[in-house]
Amino acid sequence: MSQKAERPVLSGQRIKTRKRDEREKNDPTGFRDAVIAGLDSAEDLEQIYKYLDSAGNKLDYRRYGEVLFDILIAGGLLVPGGSISQDGEKPRTDRCIFAASEDMESMRNHEQIFIRLMRRYKYLEKMFEEEMKKILIFIKGFTPLERIKLARMTALWMANGSIPPQVLNVLNNEHLTKDGLALEFLLEVFVTFKQEKGGNAPLVAALRKGGLDTRLMDFLPMNKRTEDYLKTVLVEKDLADIFKLHKNQASQEAKRELTQLLIDDINDSKTIKDIIGDLKEMSTKSNIPEHEVVGLIWSTVMSLAEWNKKEELVAEQALKHLRAYTPLFEAFTSTDRSEMALLLKVQEFCYENMNFMKAFSKIVLLFYKTEVITEDSILKWYKEGHSNKGKMHFLEQMKKFIEWLQNAEEESESEED
Repeated sequence: MSQKAERPVLSGQRIKTRKRDEREKNDPTGFRDAVIAGLDSAEDLEQIYKYLDSAGNKLDYRRYGEVLFDILIAGGLLVPGGSISQDGEKPRTDRCIFAASEDMESMRNHEQIFIRLMRRYKYLEKMFEEEMKKILIFIKGFTPLERIKLARMTALWMANGSIPPQVLNVLNNEHLTKDGLALEFLLEVFVTFKQEKGGNAPLVAALRKGGLDTRLMDFLPMNKRTEDYLKTVLVEKDLADIFKLHKNQASQEAKRELTQLLIDDINDSKTIKDIIGDLKEMSTKSNIPEHEVVGLIWSTVMSLAEWNKKEELVAEQALKHLRAYTPLFEAFTSTDRSEMALLLKVQEFCYENMNFMKAFSKIVLLFYKTEVITEDSILKWYKEGHSNKGKMHFLEQMKKFIEWLQNAEEESESEED
């Protein structure tokens, strides 16, 4: 029986290199040179797009996407600080946004290059968002005219959805805010966006989406970070609605802080006198009017109790709970408007919490006896100031008390006569 001869083997270890393990050399400068050569050979924007469209796979946009955007925006490779790398024979091209005219027609024509390119190569969309965060940090290194062009293009890209408004948050950086560059850039973006979208509503929606509506003050220079200055610069640019948005958001935040202060003071067992002092100080500082403060007090105080589910017991529980806070309510019902605001809050609460439907008149009587609410406000509420929520039920419930107030008023007038 014949035996198969053993095949000779080489001594030592044989290492097989797989093609996928071979790493190509990272060469952004070479990529830049190839792209600039292609751009410079094109005669117009349409030819530029056709070149970029056909060169994508050959030049590997997946690896050099951010470099590509550097070139299309600034004309060359951006280095930290915003300057252009000078390596190579031709480090920069004028076939870019920074070298284009700043008029909106020219800007829109360049916008189409980006839109079509990212539709063709979808993976560039995420790269573009990250690239814009980097480029916006560099705006101090750009010329004033380059910043205007970039701001206008940023507005167009936001308007067409190429980048989210959150990208603008990177401008909240001390080296950009202290010289007013961040504010200047934002204002140009806002004005352009408003013009492109045809009004304030889309701009307001974009700022809310990006979380900018609550942070506008952060983009101002530290020595000018006041409500008056923000109002002045926004009104000058016909952006008064943005200031209104800011004021509304600031007011909401102040109300949340006031509510939390009240909760903390109650939990810390502070005296009613000290609580009143704390609330008055904060409401004055935050410009929260008294009629809104008393509404917050009502909502907060009522949220602190675990209410009985039995309707026949909840009224007495509510009176016992509220009696301890009547001096607090009295301190913030010094005007007719504040008293009416409290009455409407009570009506709304009783309507929305069915167990309190029969407790309404008892709560009003408690506030009347403790001089939180005057008879004039109660009569005005009954005649014309009430809400439609549970209107007939609450008016019927108050009927006897109103008759008593009117009779007492008539007797008082008779005695005076």
